[in-house]
Amino acid sequence: MDTKLLTKKNTYSLNQYWRLLITALGFTLFGFFGLFIISLLWFTLLRLFVWNKYQRSIIAQRSICLSFKAFVWIMKSLGVIHYQFDGLEKLKQDKSCLIVANHPSLLDVVLLVSVMPRCDCIVKGELLNNIFISRIIKTAGYILNAESEKILPQCKQILANEGRILIFPEGTRSVPNKPIKLQRGAANIALRCQVDIRIVHIKCTPPCLIKQQKWYNIPAKKACFNITIGEKISITDFASPNTTVAARKLTRYLTSVLTETATN
Repeated sequence: MDTKLLTKKNTYSLNQYWRLLITALGFTLFGFFGLFIISLLWFTLLRLFVWNKYQRSIIAQRSICLSFKAFVWIMKSLGVIHYQFDGLEKLKQDKSCLIVANHPSLLDVVLLVSVMPRCDCIVKGELLNNIFISRIIKTAGYILNAESEKILPQCKQILANEGRILIFPEGTRSVPNKPIKLQRGAANIALRCQVDIRIVHIKCTPPCLIKQQKWYNIPAKKACFNITIGEKISITDFASPNTTVAARKLTRYLTSVLTETATN
């Protein structure tokens, strides 16, 4: 990692100390509201009174969307970050497709989910070890990457009901100035479910909350996120009797598209 991207603690400006304070406060309040109010109280009520699992997941996802929307709005209003969506109307119209994005920052998922009231996500299986987060995952009906035998059936069911699935095919946050490496999961799901892919380009300047960066390493300037809703890839362009070969081809194409995003 380029150490110049990170700011030394003893060189913080007054504005950086302000953003550090608000970041700490924001994450604390977000954690309390998200993990206690939503997980323990609201989602418990959903489980008690909404017995239909599908309807319960829809309500849960809308609740998560609203909480994320409030969080990023507060962070923007207090001058911690700035964000802008380009082509958002395309994303709102998408149904029965995968939303595939690059992953430069910890806030990527928060920003994207904040504009998608209905959005399923593929999440890490180890998150189930957290009693609060596991309740959120289960109530929202999110897909666990650790349960490989269940991923494809779950994806097919969600996509058949006009749902959208958000995937970061890198599997983790990217490292600045290093090549993007994609896993084949997104390509395999798209091919086996026969659904199109919407590309989302995320750019964060200067880098903020990147991999291996502590939350308190505040950049010298306010982080600006530009989220561009890009092209829609037709899965028929990659159709092949051999799914393995098709997945490799599609993954290479996704890599080229997302690499172009990171370097521009």
